[in-house]
Amino acid sequence: MASQENVSNQNVSNQNASNRMLAGRCLCGAVQYAVADEFIYAANCHCSNCRRTTGSAFKPFAGIQRERLNLTKGEDNLLIFGEEAGHDTHCKTCGSLLYSVVRDGAFVHVAMGTLVDEPTIRPTQHIFVGSKAKWFTITDDLPQYEEHVVITRGADG
Repeated sequence: MASQENVSNQNVSNQNASNRMLAGRCLCGAVQYAVADEFIYAANCHCSNCRRTTGSAFKPFAGIQRERLNLTKGEDNLLIFGEEAGHDTHCKTCGSLLYSVVRDGAFVHVAMGTLVDEPTIRPTQHIFVGSKAKWFTITDDLPQYEEHVVITRGADG
């Protein structure tokens, strides 16, 4: 009975999350955004590009469809590094990495450190650990992948 109650509580929590918008912002506040608390996946990326753009050992990010993120302030204050279908979006005043446009422009990877509000999702794996910083040791029990997480499908596709 208790496990059925937990499932019911989780469903209510998921329903509440789907109606919830999260605020995010850069360090100086010149750029602000709103994003639905409906992230599809979250990970800690250890690739050299994420390390360089964040200045950290890895980038914790949460992925969502691009149209679910809306700038609420500072669109004229964006610094875009890359192409339309794949780039990093920074504040041009303070340099904060806000999000990365990925997957042919269809998704964004929100830098979780820029979220003002707490998301319901948590990173579930470490990716690109094959190129992680040698000076950093992963100390949690999350699964680790040498590169991207590869989703395999059954014979039915």
